[in-house]
Amino acid sequence: MNRSIFYRVKEEANELLRSKKTIREIADLFHVSKSTVHKDLQERLNYVAPELITPVKLVLQEHIEIRHIHGGESTKRKYEALKHKN
Repeated sequence: MNRSIFYRVKEEANELLRSKKTIREIADLFHVSKSTVHKDLQERLNYVAPELITPVKLVLQEHIEIRHIHGGESTKRKYEALKHKN
């Protein structure tokens, strides 16, 4: 594995654990795609830092469990903004 990829994978995992940012936010921060972050955290992390796999999976699972709430809030803001325009 390329040294820069090795470094990026570890940094992405540490950033996720430190800040609880979303996959999209981490992708923007590291200037890579969301699919690259997914691959980094779900496949490459096993080779780079196996001790981080469990904590990373817990944070990702937490994101999955609350995503419907964020979607509902976003939709609510959208329709409130439309109401105020009219």
